[in-house]
Amino acid sequence: MAKFEECLQRLEKIVQELEKGEVPLEKSLTLFEEGMQLSSACRKELEQAEGKVEILLKKNGKLQAEPFEPLSDKAQARR
Repeated sequence: MAKFEECLQRLEKIVQELEKGEVPLEKSLTLFEEGMQLSSACRKELEQAEGKVEILLKKNGKLQAEPFEPLSDKAQARR
C-alpha cells in the first residue's frame, strides 16, 4: 500500500504548489497533468482494494459485502 500513500502525498504537494499561484502557466499545466495521472492511479488502487475486501467478506460467509456507492453530485450538494 506504500505506492498508494506515495501517490497521495505527491498529489497533495502538487495541489499545494498550484494553490500558491506562484508557478508559471507551463509548469502549472505539467503539474496538473501529473496530478490527474496520480488521481487516476489512486482511484484504480482503491477500486482493486475494494474488490479484494468484498471477495474476502463473501468467502467468510458470516458477513455480507455491500457494494460501495459513492455519493452522487446531488447528495454532496445537499450537505
